Amino acid sequence: MKRRELINYIAVGSGTAIGITACGSNTASTSAQSDAGSPGLPSLSWRMATSWPQALDTIYGGAQTVSDRVKELTSGRFTIEPYAAGEIVPGLEVLDAVQARTVECGHTASYYYVGKNPALAFGTTVPFGLNAQQQNAWFYHGGGLDAMHNLYADFNVINFPAGNTGVQMGGWFNREVNSIADLQGLKMRIPGLGGEVMAALGVNVQVLPGGEIFLALDRNAIDAAEFVGPYDDEKLGLADAAEFYYYPGWWEPGATLELQVNRQAWESLPTEYQEAIKTAAFEANLNMLSKYDALNGAALKRLVDRGVKLTPYSDEILQAAEQASFEIYEQNASNDATFKEIYDAWRTFRDDVYGWNRINELSFSRFVNQGTA
Repeated sequence: MKRRELINYIAVGSGTAIGITACGSNTASTSAQSDAGSPGLPSLSWRMATSWPQALDTIYGGAQTVSDRVKELTSGRFTIEPYAAGEIVPGLEVLDAVQARTVECGHTASYYYVGKNPALAFGTTVPFGLNAQQQNAWFYHGGGLDAMHNLYADFNVINFPAGNTGVQMGGWFNREVNSIADLQGLKMRIPGLGGEVMAALGVNVQVLPGGEIFLALDRNAIDAAEFVGPYDDEKLGLADAAEFYYYPGWWEPGATLELQVNRQAWESLPTEYQEAIKTAAFEANLNMLSKYDALNGAALKRLVDRGVKLTPYSDEILQAAEQASFEIYEQNASNDATFKEIYDAWRTFRDDVYGWNRINELSFSRFVNQGTA
């Protein structure tokens, strides 16, 4: 594809999907915009901190996709080097590093930072919320991304969806949990609002980056842990540390990973480079979900073949968790105006898209899965 055609494609595709324009009038921004209109665009090198170990090629791969595509879309003039968790900052401190411009950008999950503002959870996923396709519909066409941009402005950051895991698994346990009573005092690694719900059900919640989960579970520092799904969980060796593999991951029905960019760094970019970032993040968002769907089935079969006990959550736990989830949302909404603004709009969208998918998606899935294990 010729460069003029490529730039037109980026502008149209990104404008339709996301519709964001940069703002700001500092000196760096003025200079960059001037460069954007000149024949020769500047050569720039950025660093990207991530929350992931490199061994997790799919989730870390979201960061790599952004990096690779930005380089390709700018003919190598703009490069972004991703770094694994711990190489620049710990995996749970990416937002802090981007906010302070220790790095120009980061690839992480917004729900790791709900302690800063509980509404950040909506950037990744919330219990009994939206699946991946519904989440994308909310972000790109339901006002969700605009809402998150407004929220992230308080942190000197602009964010873009840059990966999705799909519906996750419900975690690894070293003993069976059939009832609410079985959860009491259990030590579990689980972040975000899902962790708050588990805490409300009696669980002692821990938050650990992915690279630390296996050792904590294997050494009985925790009794249970969730991460993503069969492909990544197999790579982390979690089947060697726990016997029971629960489903579904009701707290993560469509977990979005995101690219976070420092606002001043963003505003200093030529328009062409901003559009390249938007397009690269959009591609990473769709590519990660597709790759997980292609890989997870075979990984799950391997885990079951080696003796992992695949176990559904009981209705008692699911019903209690759903009730606790919406009690937490209502409480957060009553305490925080920002959370309420996002939550009210999100819940209206959720009700509408659930109603539509009940007719199209659910009816089809129910029929084609009759009689399957």
